[in-house]
Amino acid sequence: MEIEIRVLIVLAMLICLSSSAHAAQGTATFYTQYVPSACYGYQNNGVNIAAASNVFWKNGAACGKRYKITCLGPTNQGVPHPCTGKTVVVKIVDYCPPGCAGTIDLSKEAFSTIANTDAGKINIQYTQ
Repeated sequence: MEIEIRVLIVLAMLICLSSSAHAAQGTATFYTQYVPSACYGYQNNGVNIAAASNVFWKNGAACGKRYKITCLGPTNQGVPHPCTGKTVVVKIVDYCPPGCAGTIDLSKEAFSTIANTDAGKINIQYTQ
């Protein structure tokens, strides 16, 4: 009986951990003009920042949230692999309006941490 309870506890822990560690995939581009921002106006929020597309924005609810971004590879076939192997954590400070080219628009500094800026647009994995 004691072994069965332990097995159930371990299974419950594994289920909880797997659901919280889920990462989504999308694309990232970059921008270079950081102020004013839709969330903070002319306030300086550093350079590890991003503009949220409609995927995150939710009428401004994304402001201040942080996302861990990892480059997965180029969006175009035949382009050399742009990823650096690093990850970056960014704070959402702005809105990337409809028609935005990526799921998230990173600051140039954040983008260059995870990929070569010559790529322009990359496939990413992200978690909040």
